Amino acid sequence: MAKARDVLGLRCDDPFGTTAARVVSVRVEELLEHADGVLDIGDIERVHDMRVASRRLRATMEVFEPCFPRKRFRTALKEVKAIADALGERRDRDVSVVALKKFSQGLEVPDQRGVEMLVDQLREEQSLANDRLAPFVDRRRLLDLRDRIGELVAAADRMAA
Repeated sequence: MAKARDVLGLRCDDPFGTTAARVVSVRVEELLEHADGVLDIGDIERVHDMRVASRRLRATMEVFEPCFPRKRFRTALKEVKAIADALGERRDRDVSVVALKKFSQGLEVPDQRGVEMLVDQLREEQSLANDRLAPFVDRRRLLDLRDRIGELVAAADRMAA
C-alpha cells in the first residue's frame, strides 16, 4: 500500500484553516500521483493505491469541512466519492480474480476449469468496471478536480488569515 506523504510545516498553533489548506493540498496531489497506469488490469496495485489515496482525501476533506465554502465543497467531495466508488468497483473484481486463481491451484483439473469460468466472468466484469472508471481518471478531469480543490484550499487560507 502506498504510504501517505508527510504534510510538512504543520504547527500546533496554526489556524485550523491553514492546516486544512496544507493537508488537503498534499492529499489531492497524492490522488493525482496514483492515477498513472490505474487502468492497467495487469497491475492491480495501482488501483489499490489510488483508492487508498481517494479515501485519504475524502476523510481529510470531511475533517476540515467547516473551513471550506459549503457549495463548492459539496461538489468537490461528491466527485472524490464518485472516484472512490469507481475505483472500488474495479478493485473488488481485481481481488476476486486473485483469490479465485489462488484457490484453484489446490483443486483437481476438472474443478479448476469451473473456477476458470468464474475468473473469465470476473475478467469481463473487471473490464466493464475499468470502462466505467476511465472517465473518472481522465487526466483533464483530475486536473480540473485539483483546480477546484485548490480554490477551496485558497478560500480556507484566506479565511484563516
